[in-house]
Amino acid sequence: MEILGVLGSPRMGGNSDILLDQALAGAKEAGANVEKIILSQKKISGCLDCGKCNETGICAIQDDMLEIHRKVLKAGGILHSAPLYFWAMTSQMKAYLDRWCAFFDGDWNWHKAYSRKMKGKRIGVITVCGDPNAHTADPIVHSFKSTCTFSGMNLMGVVQTSAGQKGQVDKNEKAKKEAYELGKKIATP
Repeated sequence: MEILGVLGSPRMGGNSDILLDQALAGAKEAGANVEKIILSQKKISGCLDCGKCNETGICAIQDDMLEIHRKVLKAGGILHSAPLYFWAMTSQMKAYLDRWCAFFDGDWNWHKAYSRKMKGKRIGVITVCGDPNAHTADPIVHSFKSTCTFSGMNLMGVVQTSAGQKGQVDKNEKAKKEAYELGKKIATP
């Protein structure tokens, strides 16, 4: 199985990155081929709501998201990891998720070419926030949970933790274990 890791943090070596690496290690141990995409290193424009993808299933914007779309379609599961920025997901993760609209037609059904590849796709979510209450990042979880419920994808699990300073989560064995187990779960048929 192909498992795609999507890092929504612009901070390499940060808490979201550390936990995503743990999840990908778990997926790899379960036998998956893993790949990590670092959104901040890609050119991803915001959706223009031009509607061209409603008919074609292909985004009209010529940027790195077209290749990411191909990887999303190929993957059996996708692990998303993002920190909380101003009570929401980062702009990088939001632009990425908004551009998923290319997978849908004008009535918000999967395009026929994508339905078989996307329905039931395994999704995992990891959030990190500086607030001691990890559930402050619930708006991120809500976005992915709603997307999965609406589209028929399978939310396999969520890992939420608190960490402020860069790399602080590396000392949180519980969070690292949860991320690792999420990776194994998403990769296990």
